Amino acid sequence: MMTPDRTERLQGQLDTARRRLDTARSHTGRVATAAGAAMATAGLFTAEVTGESLLATVVATGAGLVLLPTRRAKVKKTVIVAGDDGEVTASTRWVPSHQVKTASVLYAAPGVSLMAVLVAERIVPGVHWGEALAVALWSAGTWWLRPGRAARHMLVPPLPPVEKTADVAVTEQPALEHPAAQWWAERAAVEGGAAPGTLLEDVERTGENAMRAVIRSAVPGEPVPDISVRRLSALMDVPEDLIAVGPVPGRGASVRLLTVGTADEALDARTVWATRIAPLAMPGATITEINFGRMTAAVDTTKEIDA
Repeated sequence: MMTPDRTERLQGQLDTARRRLDTARSHTGRVATAAGAAMATAGLFTAEVTGESLLATVVATGAGLVLLPTRRAKVKKTVIVAGDDGEVTASTRWVPSHQVKTASVLYAAPGVSLMAVLVAERIVPGVHWGEALAVALWSAGTWWLRPGRAARHMLVPPLPPVEKTADVAVTEQPALEHPAAQWWAERAAVEGGAAPGTLLEDVERTGENAMRAVIRSAVPGEPVPDISVRRLSALMDVPEDLIAVGPVPGRGASVRLLTVGTADEALDARTVWATRIAPLAMPGATITEINFGRMTAAVDTTKEIDA
């Protein structure tokens, strides 16, 4: 039983085979045009090749007409005949359509015109400028107009070209609002930079001269490439021992944790409370919960501080 997926896959394979066959026919037409131009050029200087050239042209043109898919463009014609005895008979048959006739004439035009040039070369003595002009016009016109290909496509339209898509689909990136992320995109993540194909996210300042951020691969499902701390040190003008690139706890290889500088403990609210506020104002008190945001109501200190 043919499933929809198998049917679609089979159709894709057939379309690929048709495109390859059409390409092969195109190359064959080019070779035939070049061969015809060579025969006509040789006929300008010698009559010895005229016979063989005419025979080859007749064979090639006849074979092309036989292989031309004219059956697909035929139409049914019904003929009604009334006999002398009054009996009416109807017969149906397939007849070439106007499109078939036009395509056949168009396909045969290069071969017939080449035979005319070859016969003219045999009749006219010597090398005449008119013969050379005819050879040039035939060669250029056939190469550029490609009547045989146009005739075939008139009967069997070619498949639409395959749309080119990127090898890897990259998700649309959000606007880089943080200055550090913007700097990273312009200086470090460029092609040939210290961290190509990456983004800097969740930038957090951890001290006066310290920060940490998450490095993410710009391609979903791909790991963050190996990042040289030495190159980052040169790019940022920061000592190497103050830069670290490591895994993000609980995350995969598509992200990496970047730390720069030494974190300032004074920026940690719990540390500030324990070292600066509690010893002087509320000895023995510790912070159990921290809520960030605007204060819209009075704060119940009993929930925030456990004395």
